[in-house]
Amino acid sequence: MKPTVTNNIISLFESTFNEKVADVEVLPLSGSYREYCRLKNNNRTVIGAFNADIKENEAFFSFTRHFYKNNIPVPKIIAIGEDKTYYLVEDLGNITLFDFISQIRQTEGFSEKIVGEYKKVLRQLPKIQIEAGKEIDYSVCYPRAAFDKQSMMWDLNYFKYYFLKLAKIHFDEQALEDDFQIFSDYLLTAASDYFLFRDFQSRNVMLKDDLVYFIDYQGGRKGALQYDLASLLYDGKADIPQKIRKYLFGFYLEELKKLIDVDSEKFKQYFDGFVLIRIMQAMGAYGFRGFYEKKEHFLKSIPFALNNLKYLLSGLNLPIDIPEMIKVLNGLPQSTVLQEIGASGKGLTVRVTSFSYKKGIPSDPSGNGGGFVFDCRALHNPGRYEEYKDLTGKDEKVIEFIETKTEMGEFLNSVQSLITRSVKKYLERGFTHLTISFGCTGGQHRSVYAAEKIMEYLQNNFPVEVVLSHREQE
Repeated sequence: MKPTVTNNIISLFESTFNEKVADVEVLPLSGSYREYCRLKNNNRTVIGAFNADIKENEAFFSFTRHFYKNNIPVPKIIAIGEDKTYYLVEDLGNITLFDFISQIRQTEGFSEKIVGEYKKVLRQLPKIQIEAGKEIDYSVCYPRAAFDKQSMMWDLNYFKYYFLKLAKIHFDEQALEDDFQIFSDYLLTAASDYFLFRDFQSRNVMLKDDLVYFIDYQGGRKGALQYDLASLLYDGKADIPQKIRKYLFGFYLEELKKLIDVDSEKFKQYFDGFVLIRIMQAMGAYGFRGFYEKKEHFLKSIPFALNNLKYLLSGLNLPIDIPEMIKVLNGLPQSTVLQEIGASGKGLTVRVTSFSYKKGIPSDPSGNGGGFVFDCRALHNPGRYEEYKDLTGKDEKVIEFIETKTEMGEFLNSVQSLITRSVKKYLERGFTHLTISFGCTGGQHRSVYAAEKIMEYLQNNFPVEVVLSHREQE
């Protein structure tokens, strides 16, 4: 986040609350170009956001006010900057539904605890789509007011150019284009006078105080009910087991029938079609971010998408003839390029932990043992200074201290050199777990900073699942 942006957000906080900001924590970037930070003092904590796309922001502001007014759990807007590129919203914490799934799954599998959270989400979804969607202002939608023919063709061509072509998949372009036209025309016959969230997946659901909250709906528009359900249940890396996916589909239908009449069989047929276009859109995104922008961690979602696609195609029964499209989709698992990605990225979880040596070295929950333990205590300790004692290695003041007054950069270069050899070899040999732990005196400053940086390094360079834990902070 640029200093000018940070200063604008700080000024907005201080003018809104008539209080000084004590600390600013820049939050990790996600799949969008929006930037976020957490602003804190002794009285409160809020989220500051920056997005140069004013039209997208205006859609977010309008939808949020409407949802909040209609008791849909979304973050409250606190203040908006003069030029509408930056704003403050309620802080909903750090735990997404995806984070919760990842944590619980390690020890319990896809347990009833996880299913219970999904049921909370699915109780809310029909309310968002139908009740809150009735009087929403669709004139602010951006870039389209509806998931219409143009939107569908954008998604299908996104898949074609950024996934199929970059993955070197052969296809008959004219035949595929013809099938795209037939396929999108079919989807447009589904009832579509509802609010479509657009990116309704586990990373856009926050968990706080035993409740669920929704974020990142600024791309919302009119559309069919099936699309958001498809996005949630076929969310690639959430990897919901098929039996549970069927159960949750039925649970949603029962919730939906409390609000409108539903032909279950017809709903299911359209649902399969919308699952298909959602998977294709997601693979287009993976291709753009992974193949084109060279952000390899996006490629690790491809094996999950292919598994979902294979399962869906095995029972697909659409009332249309789209032979080239089906041939191309059935051929994806046979692609040499995609097989290499699946072989290298599927299954390896790297657990990165910060800890205090006073409380002992962390155990390995995978049961495999081994891994790396790095001692940060030889580095200059910000914890010796009063001004840093209540902060952690994620706070900007501590980050600045570590990066300017310690040899952390040289230390982490050595760490990266060591772990890179193991990660590559683990991927080649199909190993499933690796632990990397960083210890310091209190498990608060140096080890936290190092763990955060190594997490970023792994996510940006390898197709692995990274589980980050700051033991003494949790």
